Amino acid sequence: MTIEQRPADLPPEKAAHRTTTLTRRDKGHYTATNARGGTIPVSGGDNDDFTPVELLLAGIAGCTAIDVDHLTARRSEPAGFEVQVEAEKVSDEHGNHLQDIVVTFRVTYPEGDGGDAARAILPDIVKKSHDRLCTVSRTVMLGADVSTVIQ
Repeated sequence: MTIEQRPADLPPEKAAHRTTTLTRRDKGHYTATNARGGTIPVSGGDNDDFTPVELLLAGIAGCTAIDVDHLTARRSEPAGFEVQVEAEKVSDEHGNHLQDIVVTFRVTYPEGDGGDAARAILPDIVKKSHDRLCTVSRTVMLGADVSTVIQ
């Protein structure tokens, strides 16, 4: 981990740049805000707000779901679409982290040619999302440096 002092005049947003800001509401309770103004309450798990770990799992689920849905829905709208992500939180010589992350798709399509076509490509699209498309799970799998800046 790197801790730096850096001036507030950071470079302007670029097309590939992503940002989320977390603002304290109360002790242990925050609001995450994206660049478009969307918000999500975040806390440490003492209420029904998402915890940071749950947001990470939701990020994996959401990212791969978007990939799969966009590509399969061209053939048929799903009759049911659910993605569940589970993991084990451990504390060991590497500190706190998740392991054994499992992404489970539960997707059904209606009978007919469109549903048959969507079912046929589903395994390939899920694999492509896992292997190269989903930015969130790819970042987790590949690892990324995280720097900390104090302003």
